[in-house]
Amino acid sequence: MGSQEVSTVDWQGKHVTVAGLGVSGIPAARALHERGALVTVVNDGDDERARAQAADLEALGITVRLGDGATLPPSTELVVTAPGWQPDKPLFLAAAEAGVPVWGDVELAWRLRGDNGKKAAPWLAVTGTNGKTTTVRMLASILEAAGLRTAAVGNIGVSLLDAVLGETEYDVLAVELSSYQLHWAPSLCAHSAAVLNLAPDHLDWHGSMEAYAADKGRVYEGNTVACVYNVADPATEDLVREADVEEGCRAIGFTLGAPGPSQLGVVDGILVDRAFVANRQKQAQELAEVGDVDPPAPHNIANALAAAALARAFGVEPAAVRDGLRAFRPDAHRIEHVADIGEVAYVDDSKATNTHATEASLAAYDSIVWIAGGLAKGATFDELVTGAAKRLRGVVLMGADRALIHEALTRHAPEVPVVDLDRTDTGAMSEAVARAAELARPGDTVLLAPACASMDMFTNYNKRGEAFADAVRARADESA
Repeated sequence: MGSQEVSTVDWQGKHVTVAGLGVSGIPAARALHERGALVTVVNDGDDERARAQAADLEALGITVRLGDGATLPPSTELVVTAPGWQPDKPLFLAAAEAGVPVWGDVELAWRLRGDNGKKAAPWLAVTGTNGKTTTVRMLASILEAAGLRTAAVGNIGVSLLDAVLGETEYDVLAVELSSYQLHWAPSLCAHSAAVLNLAPDHLDWHGSMEAYAADKGRVYEGNTVACVYNVADPATEDLVREADVEEGCRAIGFTLGAPGPSQLGVVDGILVDRAFVANRQKQAQELAEVGDVDPPAPHNIANALAAAALARAFGVEPAAVRDGLRAFRPDAHRIEHVADIGEVAYVDDSKATNTHATEASLAAYDSIVWIAGGLAKGATFDELVTGAAKRLRGVVLMGADRALIHEALTRHAPEVPVVDLDRTDTGAMSEAVARAAELARPGDTVLLAPACASMDMFTNYNKRGEAFADAVRARADESA
């Protein structure tokens, strides 16, 4: 287990192999080179972009090997990897056999914090299958409302290396961490951390649900003040029980119901705290109203409670929680209301790229025409469809793996009309919106919540959401 103390490493002359060019690899290579390490970058790709990046690094004196990310360079004492590289790659197997440690960009940032003479800011860390980015941004908004110098960093916004090595001296960092990043972060010890939820995702990378959960649970290791868990998801509390934390660190739950002692929850439309109060057996502190959260969908209220719990663990006053939540605005493509046409709402949740996120999105509305489909990433849809069947007015399916969703609908919601668009071109979205509009009735919500990745048809979920919004606005203009 690590500690909150800043660790020092003598990088001078240390042979370090950086795995992967890109948003984490290049800054890591530069930072290590500046500290006197002998850096070799290895990269699987050898395209024009990679060659340009390699030329920039080689001009600094960094060795780059393109087209060969599998072989461990001789004399390597440490490997620093981009988070997406899978653990079973030959490079890592060779490192393990040679007894060479492997760090990710998060571990490197953790080790380098305070290296430039700045105060090392504590980390408030967030992970989970869904809701990480929203929760971290909410947390940063609350911390800013409290007058603290902070930034949303990690798997979002500012890179962690830039945050810990830049000129700004932060009071605290709101850190989003993926399971990939946590896998390669052996000594990370946050001030406080939250696991928002656990559902099958990235199992092709981790190998099993157990391994995926274990990597998520790494975020609790060494916590000093609070391990925040989801009362509605017992697996997150199990991870708290299994964690090796500092003495005095508390388990803090969040719930959409009335909170018990050491929990945050909701009472009569009010977000309340029964964890960070003088007498948590009998008292509760009002933090904010449900209406202060945008949008006030159930899963987003849960995100707000998790963010509030971390902020309160850091000593933030209740008024700052309220002001920070009021100031927060969600990112695009996250339950984003696009337009109302003929008393039908059109909502873009293109960010719902797995079944767990889509389940939360579907739960936010009473009567839905659901637009879904894309790349399933090995997911199954029976449980999702079973839970949502009563809310579905109709379904429009598109994308490469739409048949998997169609089969689940046939099994569990045979009465729900389904439009199956046998096309995967980007223009399919306009037809999807048109067909959804035909199915919708006044009071319904046409909801893009694909439950699948986008890359079969779009560059990313942002482009998919933009295509939906463009199609909806074009329809609104026609009906005006």
